[in-house]
Amino acid sequence: MKTEKELNEAILKITMNIRNDYPELSKYLLEMPVTIPDISNPEINSKALTDYYESLENMLKKYIPNHNKTS
Repeated sequence: MKTEKELNEAILKITMNIRNDYPELSKYLLEMPVTIPDISNPEINSKALTDYYESLENMLKKYIPNHNKTS
């Protein structure tokens, strides 16, 4: 399992990839259910970071086969 630092770095990298290569997906980054906790003081841990990273990765995997990078 990755450390929280490694997960944060991976999230930053995939987020920058989305913003640079697929800017049309940027609007979904803030709307993702994983980023909107249903409790007032959510605990950010490795599980939450992993879930968020995987949701970003899945969004790209579903989107990329049907769309080209923005150049």
